[in-house]
Amino acid sequence: MKLWKQALISIVVLAAAVALWARTFPIAASFLERAGIATASVEPPADRASQPSRGGPPVVIGTPVRQATINDRVSAIGDGRAARSVTVAPYDSGRVARIDAASGQFVTAGTPLVSLDQEAEEIALDRARLTLEDSRATLARNQELLRAKAITAVQLRESQLAVDQAGLELRDAEVALDHRVIRAPFDGWVGIIDVDVGDHVDATTELATVDDRSHILVDFRVPERFVGQVRPGSPVSARPLARPGLELTGEVQTLDSRVASDTRTLRVRASLDNAADLLRAGMAFSVTMRFPGESFAAVDPLAIQWNAAGAYVWTGVDGKAVQVPVRIVQRDDDAVLVDADLAPGTLVVTEGVQMLRAGQPFRYDAASTASAGSAPQPG
Repeated sequence: MKLWKQALISIVVLAAAVALWARTFPIAASFLERAGIATASVEPPADRASQPSRGGPPVVIGTPVRQATINDRVSAIGDGRAARSVTVAPYDSGRVARIDAASGQFVTAGTPLVSLDQEAEEIALDRARLTLEDSRATLARNQELLRAKAITAVQLRESQLAVDQAGLELRDAEVALDHRVIRAPFDGWVGIIDVDVGDHVDATTELATVDDRSHILVDFRVPERFVGQVRPGSPVSARPLARPGLELTGEVQTLDSRVASDTRTLRVRASLDNAADLLRAGMAFSVTMRFPGESFAAVDPLAIQWNAAGAYVWTGVDGKAVQVPVRIVQRDDDAVLVDADLAPGTLVVTEGVQMLRAGQPFRYDAASTASAGSAPQPG
């Protein structure tokens, strides 16, 4: 290729590079003007955040700082259980003689549920009564004989011990007979009874369940950062997963004594009133607890800038640009929550940041001022 063609191509490439530089970096225009190069053809397209005129400060777009709260609630899935629940089993083995309660029936404490055969226990009770009567008669005779000095005091003492022993055997027989009737330990609802008359049962046979479901207890877990805020009596709201339209209120009943090291969560038990009897043990619940939470400044994501020291935003003090360092706490779709010295309503720059330097005068466009209302503004 001839030398003049190479020189022409080099000039064209250089001109294109200068034009791209001027469009990308706003300070390039002033540099080129000082160098005597016209920049009318390389000015960036105009937008709301325009370049500063020769006679005034740059105009930028700002967005007011809002206040947002995080960690103000915790939601968890919990398992429901009856306030009191027991699986009823017989004390001893035997044959089912009678079913005294119906499945699904509400019973009070002491109501018979199932009766076992009692013949052997009734005989033992009668024998114990006879033994006690005979021992008492022997004791009475020996007392008369002792007064007549026909027996010794030791023999009278043996008669008294025989009476006491017979009394204990009678009590044992009464208890054994009473145990042949299995009763409800507290007020509650009887589950499905799984035995029939004639079945042979033993101490491992589950006859039925009794549930006190006047209240439903829900066990769930909360992250350890909420440990200091959850206390017995704290309010909770819950929704059965099977009935999401049913909203219930309750309170924390008790807390576990330790945080689980594998999940870093604390087990919490809440109590839900079930006076309407709409809930059952074993149901799953979506539980929500609300807390005061922590408040942070919320800024537009476009306002966040970075330098070697970290994140910052531009705002104005006395009409001049100031960098305010921020610590990012949480990113949401429409805002970034930051820990910074920014009062709600303060305008931060979202467009035109490339024109600002620390201490440089600037002003916000009219739309930003109107959106901020009476918010603090620079100059």
